[in-house]
Amino acid sequence: MNIWNYIGGSFKKTVSKSFVCALSFFAVSSCDDYVTVDLPPTQLTASAVFEDKMSANAAMVEVYVKMRKTGIFSGTSSGVSVAIGAYADELDYFGDDTKGISFFYANALLPSFGDVSTLWNNSYSQIYGANAVLEGIQKSTALLQTDRDQLRGEALFARSLVHLYLVQLYGATPYITSTDYRINSKAAKMSAMDLYPKLIADLEEASTLLPEAYISTDRVRPNRFAARALLARVYLYNGNWAEAANEASAVLNHTDLYRSVVNLAATFKKQSTTTIWQFMPGVAGQNTDEATTFIFTAGPPPLVVLSPSLMSAFEAGDLRKSTWTKAVTKASSTWYHADKYKTKGNSGTSVEYSVVLRLSEQYLIRAEARARQGDLIGAKEDLNVIRTAAGLGNTTAVTDIAIIDAVLRERRVELFTEYGHRFFDLKRYGTVNAVLSVVKPGWEATDSLLPLPETELLVNPNLLPQNPGY
Repeated sequence: MNIWNYIGGSFKKTVSKSFVCALSFFAVSSCDDYVTVDLPPTQLTASAVFEDKMSANAAMVEVYVKMRKTGIFSGTSSGVSVAIGAYADELDYFGDDTKGISFFYANALLPSFGDVSTLWNNSYSQIYGANAVLEGIQKSTALLQTDRDQLRGEALFARSLVHLYLVQLYGATPYITSTDYRINSKAAKMSAMDLYPKLIADLEEASTLLPEAYISTDRVRPNRFAARALLARVYLYNGNWAEAANEASAVLNHTDLYRSVVNLAATFKKQSTTTIWQFMPGVAGQNTDEATTFIFTAGPPPLVVLSPSLMSAFEAGDLRKSTWTKAVTKASSTWYHADKYKTKGNSGTSVEYSVVLRLSEQYLIRAEARARQGDLIGAKEDLNVIRTAAGLGNTTAVTDIAIIDAVLRERRVELFTEYGHRFFDLKRYGTVNAVLSVVKPGWEATDSLLPLPETELLVNPNLLPQNPGY
């Protein structure tokens, strides 16, 4: 990884001692069990990290590196794009029955499973990293105010993103704002109803601190509109329709930065103007883990394929089917894999990064928010932007209910294999049991939440009770 693209600064031949300290400190801290991680008693290491802009930026970058490599946002089979895609109805699994993803696919998770604990621990480790940045810049006397604002905004953004996914996956979960293990190891759960206002407050603050312009090349450091795009999603999940529409509009109206899709094949290229925020690969010239995970060229499939129900959801003539999926045939069998990311491995110069936030979601957020407020004309206009890019005609939906249902259908074929949107949408719409019980023979209503890790319940009784059904 070219860390200078992340940091956005000029290359220096001499790397400062504090820069090395930043990388080593965060690399070690983010690998430990979350409940036992704490800053060194003397605080010397942490203070050294924030003695200058370069090392402070390196600390923030390390949070993104961990988010890309491990846990929820990983493009490997351990991330939610695969695990939750298989848990819901996006992906069918063809791999080894002993692998962790097989238990997600069969909805057969247990609190004792290592994959359940790993997903949880990696997430809170990333939150720890964000909190360490927040505490470090608060104590620093060396950083300029503009740098403090940038880093605080980024850390609030990253922390909010991980917390949002945790509450979607596990239900009530701890909201952690400290690096003190004595506090964190006893943290109680917080319901989504109580958590969302805190995420909203954090993201509102982040949007005031972050600049409109990107400080790095290729949009790998979040700007103000990344915070507002995530805030639009939080408002949508919380049923704040007017606020969701307003935040989405704030992003969509900045056509100097963002432009609607013209060529679907270019959507996931690293320089796409539809990208709001993305992860950079970890090695120069490398491309995405998503491409490595999803693409296969010969049958039978080695891991996962797009489910028949997803493939049947595409309308005739939908360019997303022909551009973002690819068929692989062997004998009389045909499978489809996700083909949003098309370049596997190292290509000399990276051509694709892992896109976390993009413009199309904002159109769909605003379409739904408008429909739920009775602005049916505006909702249809937003839907039609997405449909036009896909080579389809305007929506035929007329009533508010029909338009809201049309939004769900568009979200399914637009956002598939992108960080669990489908599963979260089914839960939001209240249809998760009706839909998944048809395609998942063992599905139970309690499967809408993952089990809390048994190891965490043993060390922190405040996390009790366990989620229903486990």
